Amino acid sequence: MNKLNILYEDNHLIVVIKPSGVLSQADRTDCEDMLTIIKNYLKQKYHKPGNVYLGLLHRLDKDVSGIMVFAKTSKAASRVSEQIRNGIFQKNYYAIIEGIMPQKEGILTDTIEKIDNKKVFLNTSNGKISKLEYKVLQEKNNLSLLDIHLLTGRYHQIRLQFSSRGYPLYGDEEYGSKFKSHIALYAYKIQFMHPVSKEKLVFESKPNMPIFNQFLK
Repeated sequence: MNKLNILYEDNHLIVVIKPSGVLSQADRTDCEDMLTIIKNYLKQKYHKPGNVYLGLLHRLDKDVSGIMVFAKTSKAASRVSEQIRNGIFQKNYYAIIEGIMPQKEGILTDTIEKIDNKKVFLNTSNGKISKLEYKVLQEKNNLSLLDIHLLTGRYHQIRLQFSSRGYPLYGDEEYGSKFKSHIALYAYKIQFMHPVSKEKLVFESKPNMPIFNQFLK
C-alpha cells in the first residue's frame, strides 16, 4: 500500500481512505489490513512503545474502497459505537450497477443471514433486517450511478441486495458482474458527532477509479 491517505486526525479519531484490495482488519491470510497499517503509523509518528490502541468502528469489504473512521481511545470507540447503534453515524456510498432500474429512488429491505463468516443467505427466517435507501444519479451505457444511504450494516449488504434484484455492482464477479474490475462501490461520505467536542463532523471524498470518471467529473 502507498502512503496512508489521512483526511482527519486528532487525539481521539483518525479518518482515512481505505484502498481497494486492503482488508479492514487482519484475517488468516497475509493480506495487509488497515488496522495494522494505522497502528504502525501511530507507533512511528508518536514514538509509542508496545501495542498501540486503535478501535475498529466499522468495516469495508476487502475489494471496496472509501472513508473509514478509527478511534484512538477506548472512550472515543465506545461513544462512536453508540452513535452507530443509534443510527446517528451516517454512511453514503457511490455504486455503479449493471442495468437500468425502473424505480429511480426507493428503499430496499431484506433479511440477510451470515454463516461461518463467509456464506450469506437472503430473506431467511433467521436473517437480520437489512435496509438501505438509494437514488439513481445518472445512467449511461446500461450502467447506473447510485447514491446509497446505508441504514443497516450487514455483511455484503449493498452487493447482495442489488445483485438479488438483477443489478450486480460493476466488477463484482462474486455476485454476477460480467466485468473484471475493482468493485464499483465507494464509501464517499461519513457524518457523525465528535465523541468529545460533540461537533458535527462530515467527511467526503471522490473515488479514484476509471469507471467512476465516466459519471463523476
